[in-house]
Amino acid sequence: MFADLVLLNGNVLTMNPFKPKAQAIAIKDDKIVKVGRNAEIKEEIGKDTRVIDLKGRTVVPGFIDTHAHCDLFGRSLTWIDLRDVRSIKEMLEKLKKRVQETPKGKWILGYGWTEGCLEEGKNPTRWDLDKVSSDNPVFFLSASGHSCVMNSKALELKGIIKEAITSLNVQIDIDPQTGEPSGILREIDYDYIPEPSEEQLTEAYRLAFQKFVEVGVTSVHLMVNSVDVRVIQKLYARGELPLRVYLMFPVKYIDSLIALGLSSGFGDNMVKVGSIKVFVDGSLEAHTAALYDSYNDEVTKGITLYSQEELNTLVMKAHKAHLQLAIHAIGDKAIDMALTAIENALEQSPRRNHRHRIEHAYVLNEKLIRRMRMLGVIASMQPYDIPPWIIDRLGPTRARWVHPFKTLLKEGITITGSSDCPVCPPNPLLGIYASVARKFSPKERITIDDALRMYTLNAAYASFEENTKGSIETGKLADLTILSHDPHKVPPTRIKDITVEMTIVGGRVVYEKFKY
Repeated sequence: MFADLVLLNGNVLTMNPFKPKAQAIAIKDDKIVKVGRNAEIKEEIGKDTRVIDLKGRTVVPGFIDTHAHCDLFGRSLTWIDLRDVRSIKEMLEKLKKRVQETPKGKWILGYGWTEGCLEEGKNPTRWDLDKVSSDNPVFFLSASGHSCVMNSKALELKGIIKEAITSLNVQIDIDPQTGEPSGILREIDYDYIPEPSEEQLTEAYRLAFQKFVEVGVTSVHLMVNSVDVRVIQKLYARGELPLRVYLMFPVKYIDSLIALGLSSGFGDNMVKVGSIKVFVDGSLEAHTAALYDSYNDEVTKGITLYSQEELNTLVMKAHKAHLQLAIHAIGDKAIDMALTAIENALEQSPRRNHRHRIEHAYVLNEKLIRRMRMLGVIASMQPYDIPPWIIDRLGPTRARWVHPFKTLLKEGITITGSSDCPVCPPNPLLGIYASVARKFSPKERITIDDALRMYTLNAAYASFEENTKGSIETGKLADLTILSHDPHKVPPTRIKDITVEMTIVGGRVVYEKFKY
């Protein structure tokens, strides 16, 4: 039987240590059937085989993003873009323009402003937004996704009034003089974001998935709720799912998954039950990440969302049910609590191949890194997410341990790369660039191969799939990303300028920049 697709004349970086480079690849159905020299692969060409001459372009295993919010990303593409806003004045100018285009009473949404970093030296309030929009409810989500600001109309519609503040399960900033909610909410549940229709959500996923395959992502570990799962199932049934999805469920679904007898890995090569997502703390941006010592720029140590006993119970429940844990822990105190909970679970129910993960693992230190190694915990990190204000917020001593990739790898800890999109753009090449050419704490730079591994073989390992993807080998899924340039052959600072020219998922071309 001849191949369905053959790639010739390529610079193939296999990520297989036993055969690191090749020229050509043959694909049959959804799998790689041969990797080698041009002459070897030409033997697989029949009259119906599609042949692509790569003309020296570089092929890498399909990129895997291990932490993303595609629903929010897709929806935010139609919102006001606030990522470049430097002041409340600029924010209001953008809002004023959108108000003029929006029917009275309809929600206006925005994404991307950064807390504590606006020129006025304060965060926007409901009263700032009210100056421009009193008839349209306004909801502006911060860059971290952990906090927001709403105008008075939006607060009213969501029932966030002075008399109800103490009954709401969310942190609400209060005006000290009036006792009224200021419009800033922290550690919000996504229920506070105006809910889209299923049709709107489906379109948001289509937009997001298209953006992901355009930057070479062939698999994504995705935060979902029940509506998201329904949309993904429908896209899959219609043949409209262009990439593979590893489902990450909020902890509120743990009992439902256990009752159904579902554990990590249930599904097929396109859609699988993945992990249980547990939030231990908040974000550095909002000063809600849990630290042992106060922030450098504010007298607070952040917050924890569970006691140690509560977290131990949750982690044990998931661990015993063979559900992988993806624990959001940013501050050193939160990471310590997460590791203690995992250690407790492993002591009571030993299992070597648990592959529990710390998501973000931002504020580390030598002691925490040693514990991660001993417990076999994976660090799911976002290399491109080192904001310019990090030293001011943490101080130089703690900031030095933000994303210490070289140290982590030296200690034998598996690191995976991700975007936390829309917090960072979905392009893995930005993360690879940030890991290799970093200016911040340059001693923690890593090699190009180590950075590529974070988005390929390591990421596949994080979903128990290293035997089926993550490298270019015979028998593995034909998930491939074709690059304009070899990252090894451009200056490190130019890696971010490399473009994706084609994305292949299971032997199917899902994106091509040019027709070959």
